[in-house]
Amino acid sequence: MAANYWASTQRLHWQFTRTELQDIRADLENEDPSLARQYPLPDIRCLSIFFNVQLVKLGKRMSVRQQALATAQVYVRRFYTKVDVRSTNPYLILATALYLACKMEEIPQHIRTVVDAARNLWPDFISSDVAKLGECEFYLISEMNSQLIVHHPYRTLQQLQNQLGLGQDDVSLAWSIINDHYLTDLPLLVAPHVVAIAAISLALTHKTASSSSQVTTNNSGGAANHSLVSKEGLQIGNSTLNTPQKRTENFAKWLSESEVDIQAVVDSSQEMISLYDTWEQCNEKTCKDQISRFVKARGLDK
Repeated sequence: MAANYWASTQRLHWQFTRTELQDIRADLENEDPSLARQYPLPDIRCLSIFFNVQLVKLGKRMSVRQQALATAQVYVRRFYTKVDVRSTNPYLILATALYLACKMEEIPQHIRTVVDAARNLWPDFISSDVAKLGECEFYLISEMNSQLIVHHPYRTLQQLQNQLGLGQDDVSLAWSIINDHYLTDLPLLVAPHVVAIAAISLALTHKTASSSSQVTTNNSGGAANHSLVSKEGLQIGNSTLNTPQKRTENFAKWLSESEVDIQAVVDSSQEMISLYDTWEQCNEKTCKDQISRFVKARGLDK
């Protein structure tokens, strides 16, 4: 297990450029063009939002913490860079990813508990046979090359909270934004600390932080390497950060003097803004119908 992101399999094997990711997905589509034409998929961002909603529903039934949900979301996104969605039962993949993530985050759930919860949530798509989920677990592990350690942005946010003098509202909103970034390709594109800093930037510039929250913010995790995010001597005392404007000014100063890739932070912020714009246009029923169509037609629910 890598102690930090920089030496991890996440950075070495699961970080792509946007062009690389587009090519990977295009190659999956081209493996069976007739299948792609017969069963068109929703926009990738709408599909990601749908998967997230389903995972959150399952996680609530099992009282799973946000850390495990986040890891499961990364597993799903990694898995679908290797396998075409249309060749799987996505509901079984979601349940298996959460089952595996709970193991990796050291909050294991009994396989029968996961199957029962998933079957109650998606009765038309999940078999009562626990062996199906067990087989799918090995499938996921194999496709991800047993590279299961996931580094999250949460720890960087916690480490920067005192250094930047962030208020609780700032942290809560930034945490929410980090939760939401798993609905985008950012976990496959940028380092966890970049996401955390982009989330802080968006939270500090948001004028209605106290009224915005997408997902529960009561857990922490990840292992981004804070020592490479900032330089020594950039500590900012809480006493100087009495207003949102001052916190924003000090954050901008800290960022300009740090070694952080500012362009990556800007791009990540724009990706999140784009997500929120897209969110309103996505239709859950359309996603469900399109998935149901190929799962049922191809017997993937058996």
